[in-house]
Amino acid sequence: MTTPDRVLITGLGNPVGEYGGTRHNLGADTVRLLADEAGLRLTRSKVGGVAADGRLTPGGPPVTLFVPGGYMNNSGGPVQRALRFYKLPLEQLVVVYDDIDLEAWKVRLKRGGGPGGHNGVRDIIARCGGRDFLRVRLGVGRPPGNQDPARYVLARVPAAQREDAEATVRWGAEAVTDLVASGLEAAQNTHHARA
Repeated sequence: MTTPDRVLITGLGNPVGEYGGTRHNLGADTVRLLADEAGLRLTRSKVGGVAADGRLTPGGPPVTLFVPGGYMNNSGGPVQRALRFYKLPLEQLVVVYDDIDLEAWKVRLKRGGGPGGHNGVRDIIARCGGRDFLRVRLGVGRPPGNQDPARYVLARVPAAQREDAEATVRWGAEAVTDLVASGLEAAQNTHHARA
């Protein structure tokens, strides 16, 4: 059954066993936190990954929280299948992901745009046939010195920065909740004003 106001909230990451605690998993960590806070249990989904249906706030619109299975670079297939399963247009997709082009530990929201060098977002654009989805970007900053960007995002967050990373995941979860409840402009006004 189609629910016109349902939102598919997708958090990008790699398998936790290998890549838990890395910058590249912040998007998936945010969706897991949203599930915990809403009292929802992520379970294996037939579209590939784990999912939970429910609401983020009492009386809020229905959502599906989704973490694609497999590796980041192949996120597009599971997301495409999830959109098809729920009969949702691309405009009702929210993708939460780490962004090296955004200052570390900042959160920004937008609709549309290019992949910005993020292979998970690039695969979603390619597989889902468009860019007009909502994004919640979790800043991780540029790698120091000449460090390879891929190596940087796939490295575990150092102990000295773990608290910042966890705070960013919490902020990301708040931003997603506001985005779903109040719309993009209101959520941007709230969260882009934060220090």
